[in-house]
Amino acid sequence: MAGQRGRDVLIKIADGTGTQTYETVAGIRASEIELNAQSVDGTAADSPDGWRELVAGAGVKSARVRGQGVFKDTASDARMRAVFFAGEIAQWQLIIPGLGELTGPMQIRDLKWSGTYDGEAGFAIALESAGALTFEAAA
Repeated sequence: MAGQRGRDVLIKIADGTGTQTYETVAGIRASEIELNAQSVDGTAADSPDGWRELVAGAGVKSARVRGQGVFKDTASDARMRAVFFAGEIAQWQLIIPGLGELTGPMQIRDLKWSGTYDGEAGFAIALESAGALTFEAAA
């Protein structure tokens, strides 16, 4: 299988209307999507040879998303700021090339801005899942 281009990983936010139209968050240059599932130890005195046994489906699932890049327009920046300052749980869509789309409610945990005298204005964002996420595999 050929490698996938990292620049094709997209972080999108819903526009906040009933139609749930998604727009790409600024100019993402680097992103990371982390899925987690806690395990629940179900080991008992009668577990075979004392081996640990886990309870299937009993743990808490979560997702963390991090991205950084440069601002490309004021609309996506304004939407992120509004969601952050309101403490809103917004709908987000994560496009992972060759794998699929992860969609669902998330909250902005961190939102950072940066810039240098002779460079562009940048930002970094960290999201935490805030409910059930759905996954649609790439066709």
